[in-house]
Amino acid sequence: MKKENKKDTFEIRGEELLKKVKEIIKEGNVRQISILSKKGRTIMVLPLTIGVVGTILVPSLAAVGAIAALLTECVIKVERK
Repeated sequence: MKKENKKDTFEIRGEELLKKVKEIIKEGNVRQISILSKKGRTIMVLPLTIGVVGTILVPSLAAVGAIAALLTECVIKVERK
């Protein structure tokens, strides 16, 4: 029997993006975070596997911060285990 992944979607303003991504990562049990424009175009995908923490995640969070500065509104799709 195959388990189905749970998917959540959040619509947020650009300045809240980095804070929300960090919050989602801290929750744990996340497989992937996708950041999409308001029009639905994928901007960035963060695959989060077991063991991806600390220094490996820092460059990705810096990129998320840069994206947040450019977007007024965006959508975060979260795929959970």
